[in-house]
Amino acid sequence: MSDSAGETVIQVRGLVNAFGGTVIHDRVDLDVKRGEVMAVVGGSGAGKSVLMRSIVGLNKPEAGSVRVFGEETRGLDGEALRELQLRWGVLFQDGALFSSMTVAENIQVPMRRYTKMNQSLMDELAAMKIALVGLPEDTGGKFPSELSGGMRKRAGLARALALEPELVFLDEPTAGLDPISAAHFDQLVRDLQKSLDLTVFMVTHDIDTLIATADRIAVLVEKKIRIGTIESLRRDPNPWIHEYFSGPRGRAALGA
Repeated sequence: MSDSAGETVIQVRGLVNAFGGTVIHDRVDLDVKRGEVMAVVGGSGAGKSVLMRSIVGLNKPEAGSVRVFGEETRGLDGEALRELQLRWGVLFQDGALFSSMTVAENIQVPMRRYTKMNQSLMDELAAMKIALVGLPEDTGGKFPSELSGGMRKRAGLARALALEPELVFLDEPTAGLDPISAAHFDQLVRDLQKSLDLTVFMVTHDIDTLIATADRIAVLVEKKIRIGTIESLRRDPNPWIHEYFSGPRGRAALGA
């Protein structure tokens, strides 16, 4: 962790999300510290991705406060929002790459949106990001349809890192990957987190990913959130949490 370890990068207080009259989050609180990997898990419909989208401003909560780098994100717009967005990157499910663009062009999207770099510099930086995430040099000229699922995830991660953010959001980064590709991606995330001193907010359902990457885990259950380490959460009496960490899959992953 950096010298600023312990600083709160994301602060959520009293968050309420509801859709069609159904409450998904009921006064949820969450702190994410600088330099940590915070993983968010929960059952289907628990609102894992909704929580992430609420933090980055893509979903408007019914109530509550969301602060990122000390800035209240609700109602933020214009130059203030732009400055905040420059400090984070987002990897959506399956990479969410633009199919009509090459990988290099996809990586350059945030550069075009937020900076005034010339094309030569953008090409150079895109090549650097491609190498950073472990993709072959010639990947930049390919289209997403020409890539495997694992390569698309890496390309999406390269785009998330395009502007050298301090904070990265990952939405189900290993979903759909075979176990070997998933394990390699987990290691990549951890390596990049350490080498780039990133704070990582990661939505996942994969207990192997938790073991490989997470410093702390936030479990969305019964519209609330419980936070801990794998060790502490294995002792939690909640039935869903117990089944997740101590059921057959959990025991197999943890070697217990």
